[in-house]
Amino acid sequence: MKKYLFLCISCVLTLGLLYSWVTRPLSPAAFFFDNSGQPNVTILLWHWPFGGTLGLHWDVCWDLRKIPNCRVVAHRSLFLEANVVVFHNRELVTGKEKLPLELRRPLGQRWAWMSLESPVHNGDRSRLAGVFNLTVNYRRDADVTIPYGGFLPRDSEDPVEDIPQNKTDLVCWVVSNYKDSYRRSKVYKELSAVIPVKVYGRWSNNPLASEDLLPTISRCYFYLAFENSIAKDYITEKLWWNSYTSGAVPIVLGPPVVDYEAATPPHSFIHVDEFASVKELAEYLQQLAGDAERYGEYLRWRKDWKVQVYKWHWRLCQICLKYPSFPEHKVYTDLAAWDDAA
Repeated sequence: MKKYLFLCISCVLTLGLLYSWVTRPLSPAAFFFDNSGQPNVTILLWHWPFGGTLGLHWDVCWDLRKIPNCRVVAHRSLFLEANVVVFHNRELVTGKEKLPLELRRPLGQRWAWMSLESPVHNGDRSRLAGVFNLTVNYRRDADVTIPYGGFLPRDSEDPVEDIPQNKTDLVCWVVSNYKDSYRRSKVYKELSAVIPVKVYGRWSNNPLASEDLLPTISRCYFYLAFENSIAKDYITEKLWWNSYTSGAVPIVLGPPVVDYEAATPPHSFIHVDEFASVKELAEYLQQLAGDAERYGEYLRWRKDWKVQVYKWHWRLCQICLKYPSFPEHKVYTDLAAWDDAA
């Protein structure tokens, strides 16, 4: 009798375990192998940049960039399965998020520090020393380079957008964060004393709605793509979106000329540092605006290239492309020193 009772209990327990296995939600890890049985690279975003949400889904890197075997997730429960865990700097230095130092990191897991801010705006990074294995940054010498924008070759089927011919303003600038101490503010003051500069944005009490930004700038011959700080390779959406996409020739102020030349087509921008004085720059702009052929040379790149402004999804997927080349043993013992390097 005891024998039969033991068998009955064993059957019930087995059925119960089988039922729980069948009915429980399938772990995302079950999807982490392709048809060949090769493991995918799993990128875990520990917290959303600036408190936003990216709407991630399993195949975002395949859908967006045709990158196979790449999964970008935001579920902290997958920590033990992640090959790379990404932490956005702003939330760490402001105290909104903390590093999970109490968790035991799986063997081979890399922690990546990500920032698109210039070093002067990255806060106190001293507490982050000796923690990270990778840098994900706009700099070309980062482990994973994630610029604000770039160029793609234009296919023969891609239409070339016409540049508005009814340009009404010589120079335009959109600025919200204005400080007298910024170099860009000093250059603006000198430039506006010689030639007219149409200013938009919160600082000038002349804000532009997002849908009006590009159409407004497109009516300008030149746009001041001035960065708020000077740092190696720090070239933001002021160039890629405001200027290049709108069709206004950019006047740039930021890293050295060579950094811009490495990121853009030839003869597609005018750098402030190429002139002995701001007055000389102003005279050159007036000459160009009055010479359609010379002015058009700065827009000739549009026939062969199209602008690509990168979003967070693209940047996270970039980690997968670089993953095979990551060194096995690397730690940034002084992250701030690397970030501040000229």
